Amino acid sequence: MAQEYRLILKYADAPGYANDMDCYLRHGGYEALKKALTLPPKVLPDGKKVSAPEQIREDVKASGLRGRGGAGFSCGLKWSFVDRKSGKPIYLICNADESEPGTFKDRQIIYKDPHQLIEGMAISCYANDVKLAYIYIRGEFPDGAKILNRALAETRSKGFLGKNILGSGYDLEIYVHRGAGAYICGEETGLIESLEGKRPYPRIKPPYFPAILGLYMCPTIVNNVETLCHVKHVVAMGAAEYAKLGTPNNTGTRIVSLSGHVKKPGYYEVQVGHATIRELIFDFGGGLRDGRKLKAVIPGGSSAKVFKAGEKFKLKKKGPDGKDVEQEVDMLDLPYDFDSLSAAGSMSGSAAIIVMDDSTDIVKALANISEFYAHESCGQCTPCREGSLWMSKALDRMTHGGGRKEDADYLVKIADNIPGGKTICAFGEACSWPVQSFVAKFKDEFVAKGAADEARRLSTTGGASSSLRVAASPDYKPI
Repeated sequence: MAQEYRLILKYADAPGYANDMDCYLRHGGYEALKKALTLPPKVLPDGKKVSAPEQIREDVKASGLRGRGGAGFSCGLKWSFVDRKSGKPIYLICNADESEPGTFKDRQIIYKDPHQLIEGMAISCYANDVKLAYIYIRGEFPDGAKILNRALAETRSKGFLGKNILGSGYDLEIYVHRGAGAYICGEETGLIESLEGKRPYPRIKPPYFPAILGLYMCPTIVNNVETLCHVKHVVAMGAAEYAKLGTPNNTGTRIVSLSGHVKKPGYYEVQVGHATIRELIFDFGGGLRDGRKLKAVIPGGSSAKVFKAGEKFKLKKKGPDGKDVEQEVDMLDLPYDFDSLSAAGSMSGSAAIIVMDDSTDIVKALANISEFYAHESCGQCTPCREGSLWMSKALDRMTHGGGRKEDADYLVKIADNIPGGKTICAFGEACSWPVQSFVAKFKDEFVAKGAADEARRLSTTGGASSSLRVAASPDYKPI
């Protein structure tokens, strides 16, 4: 049986642990920052000196730390793309705009252990020669913003932030910026636009890669809350020790948000790849509600492609001789890591598992998800702006008695014409993938719903055909 391994949340729920500076210091807080700031230059065999910031950057890369916000991209590699030759200032932004439905991990850190985030940010800033950083927090976290501002004030008063930190000669300032409740600000360039005071329209990449042309057209690093906290532990433990946690190419721990039809919904921190979906649902989550059977699992937040109960996947695994061997794996036995879920056709995303039992109306579930994405589209790109709304309207029609047998194919036709490089950012994929996967795996339910609605309409009209608006507005109620 897999066990919870608390690294980031080690003290967060401990009895008597508070989110203030004194408590954090009593539990070893800011020791990793002290270590980073006093790290001596390393002399290589060829006589070349490697500065402390360069050493930290290399350690983060060597640790195998991958982003915890959604894409799972190498943190160290992301840092290596930063333009350090332009002469422009480098900025760092903490993406605390936690908005993916089903996700509630970053807020645990913000509310319960804010100094861990600040320490991770300070180390990351030092490693990248950043003098000014921001925490972009979603507007629905007013208390979280207050907690962070208070924690920053405490940090300044103790000399861990501001001018000449701990006598090191390094200066750093961090500010909290509150968003206004827009999901699109979770996309890094949309976030940057918002931080600059503009409408959060994501930027075209290229040329606007944040590492080169980010905030104020300067090199910028955007990292997730949990990712930045892990940087502290990489420095404290050392890259080699940190890399022992988790599995190869999936190192460290992840905080998993578990919700839906389970007995014990909540957040659980596990070593990456050490727990399967089955263990997370049935051991950590206490299993399904009494008398119910599993129907579906969304493994990485609402934008991740859904898994159907009983699905089998052929995955390559290392055999005893070290060679790749293809094995058939049940969906529930997939290791919860970046690579396994990707190989199975979905993703770990923001590590938010949404469980659905056999009481779930799949059409209504998808209608709920699609309504969210239609509402949250920024409207910049036509395929996304129009397509997300068409899908939502069609699904709303289906949930109000206006379904057609051909609606399954109609929805897929729309969804297939949104992603694939037709939009500026990945929101096009985010709104399309749920529709594509739900219909592909539960098409019989969509067809049955449409057929039942058609039969009811025919019986109501005495056999005469009735007019029906295909993409009706949400307030439309058919006969």
